[in-house]
Amino acid sequence: MGDFNNGAVKAAIIGGEYVMTDSVVEVINPSTGGVLATTADCGPAEIQLAVDAARSTQKKWRRVAQVERIRLVREVGRLILRDLEDLASAESLQTGKPIAQGRRDIEITARYFDFYASVAESFYGSSFSLTDSIEVTTRFEPHGVTAHIIPWNYPMQILGRSLAPALVTGNCAVVKPAEEAPLTALMLAALVREAGLPDGAVNVVTGMGETAGAALSASPGIDHMSFTGSVEVGRLIGRAAAESLIPVTLELGGKSPNIVFPDADLDKAIPVIANSILQNGGQTCSAGSRLLVHASVHDEVVNRLAAHFAAVRVGPALSDPDLGPLISQMQRQRVLGFIDLGRDEAKVLSGGRSLSGGTFQEGFFVEPTLIDDVPQGSRLYQEEVFGPVLAVTRFESTEEAVELANATDYGLVAGVWTANISTAHQMVRDVVSGQVFVNTYGASGGVELPFGGFKKSGFGREKGVEGIRGFVQVKTAIVAS
Repeated sequence: MGDFNNGAVKAAIIGGEYVMTDSVVEVINPSTGGVLATTADCGPAEIQLAVDAARSTQKKWRRVAQVERIRLVREVGRLILRDLEDLASAESLQTGKPIAQGRRDIEITARYFDFYASVAESFYGSSFSLTDSIEVTTRFEPHGVTAHIIPWNYPMQILGRSLAPALVTGNCAVVKPAEEAPLTALMLAALVREAGLPDGAVNVVTGMGETAGAALSASPGIDHMSFTGSVEVGRLIGRAAAESLIPVTLELGGKSPNIVFPDADLDKAIPVIANSILQNGGQTCSAGSRLLVHASVHDEVVNRLAAHFAAVRVGPALSDPDLGPLISQMQRQRVLGFIDLGRDEAKVLSGGRSLSGGTFQEGFFVEPTLIDDVPQGSRLYQEEVFGPVLAVTRFESTEEAVELANATDYGLVAGVWTANISTAHQMVRDVVSGQVFVNTYGASGGVELPFGGFKKSGFGREKGVEGIRGFVQVKTAIVAS
């Protein structure tokens, strides 16, 4: 951890070798605004080296016995837990998330490697007799070289959920972490090598999205892509995948609602609703960023949330606050712009200010913000803010709640709060969303729960058993005797 604070230089990892470039990219500590480290600024040449290394290694890795691949992938998970504190510190320093959240992210990452090792133990094809003389078998085969373009909000978790199933099924990977938060991806690549996987199984190319990311997505040597990020960049990734005629998994964010009915248990609901927007500074694709609340309980709900927000401890990541900084000055300005819209179009009930000086130094802090009576047509209602800003809208009936829940371009997650089982089932059926939680939200990391979006929240599924299917192709053998 200490060398990060001295602005250490971190090279890319390609074919098991450290590769440095003439130019570098600075990694900024969001808690202080200072330089945490510098990394290689990879371009097309380094991308080509990484793809070639992955291709060469994959020819051997795919032929390793499945039981051995399972053992090695599970060992990666063990090593992650061994180095939990170092990884958590690096994760929190580069993202600004409170250290307790950083630890939880590392634990979940380790769980992905253990989970997909277990899934692979019973992940087989099928066989049947087509006729008395023709036998048919199906088998799962790896795509080859997989590209993983990782965002800055959950660098380890999001890498783990795609890398573990890719490796255990015989693929080799090229990882492009976000330029804002590349450090733990490099640390993970070192652990993959220590676990005994071959050099070139995991290659990490650092650098800017518009250069390194664009070169990776356009590479003809890639056989599958996973991307988590914005709709705008997702469109570019999708076009590149279409040009190369390769499969792609896109997770493109959300504007997820918590929907509170009059019979909801508010003692249970309020802290969970608050956490769903405050966790990771609201910089979460599945954040509960809209609150749809029945008019009969509206006043009580917003008053209790305002009190909850007022008690939130804000501070630097390693002080383990309730709420850390946003990732960058640019992101802070974006969030403050949305709050200004809330002042014009709705009512800011609490928060709404940036914080600096003293404990906050030159970090990128914004108070938790509650905005009431947000109209359906406003940008604050429709667009992903990616900050600790909760937009509240009232409803009068179940039908109106469904209409409001579905009234954005996104469909990633929704939460429903009711004691009425019929209402719960109706909402699960009618809300257009990849996940619908009833009387809970988030479910402890959700490693086992298939995750992905409807509408502009993307397509394809990660997590759960479904998550391994995207990293294999099905081959059918028809054998006549």
